[in-house]
Amino acid sequence: MQSLYKKLLTAACVFACAVSTASYGAGAIAIDDEVGDHPDDVGYGIGFGKSRESAGVEAMKACRKDGNKNCAIKVRFDGCGAYAASKRFYGVGWGKTVKEAERKAVEACGRSSCEVVVSDCDD
Repeated sequence: MQSLYKKLLTAACVFACAVSTASYGAGAIAIDDEVGDHPDDVGYGIGFGKSRESAGVEAMKACRKDGNKNCAIKVRFDGCGAYAASKRFYGVGWGKTVKEAERKAVEACGRSSCEVVVSDCDD
């Protein structure tokens, strides 16, 4: 009986460690967007790291690697993040799911012409 208890306790610890490690990931989205750009023309990079800061560094690298010159971090997230834009407006969002992040980004953009440019999750 005691060995069964130890096995269950060990399994519970392994599961808890795996779940908690996965939740420490962070993501960021860097954007190169100018007023007047169509959402399809927006440059971006996505990065992930152990912290929001390290994810931001990776996102900037990815954005610049694609030839974008005016990259800036627009959203840092734990979970999922999104960037939506129209020709004149933009919005960012984050949440537990990509759908939630996208919905919040479009709402923050505030125009019917806004569309999701990029979204991703840190898992």
